[in-house]
Amino acid sequence: MYIDEDTIKSFNLNNTYEQEAQYFPLSCPYRQMNPFPPFPQGGPQGGTPSGRPPSSAPNFTPPEPKVQQFGATPLAIDQGAIRPCLRRFVYIWPKRGRGFWAWLTFVGPRSVSGFRWYRNTWRYFGMDLREISSFQCF
Repeated sequence: MYIDEDTIKSFNLNNTYEQEAQYFPLSCPYRQMNPFPPFPQGGPQGGTPSGRPPSSAPNFTPPEPKVQQFGATPLAIDQGAIRPCLRRFVYIWPKRGRGFWAWLTFVGPRSVSGFRWYRNTWRYFGMDLREISSFQCF
């Protein structure tokens, strides 16, 4: 089944894609294989064998980091900065919309994907690094 880019964008909620991975076209950077990427030998380093988080999201909201008043602001979060958050709880503050808990299973050069805590359940999502204002790993 192929869904064009405009259809995918219509499912956009707070600039994150909230659809199940099976509905994304194979060429979509937010789709993971089967639907999860292979893990290095020895299995995942955190979470369950399927890549899902080991438990519900933490029950607190961390304070948002202070924003610089003067100086340049980055256009995007660097993949090297967010990579240590793989298979850990991370709180993400998007440039638009409310912050949310996530469990990242993939960090690429321009995007992240994994699971987002949404209405008391984990849902698969993908997000462009340019849409992240800040984040904090736990």
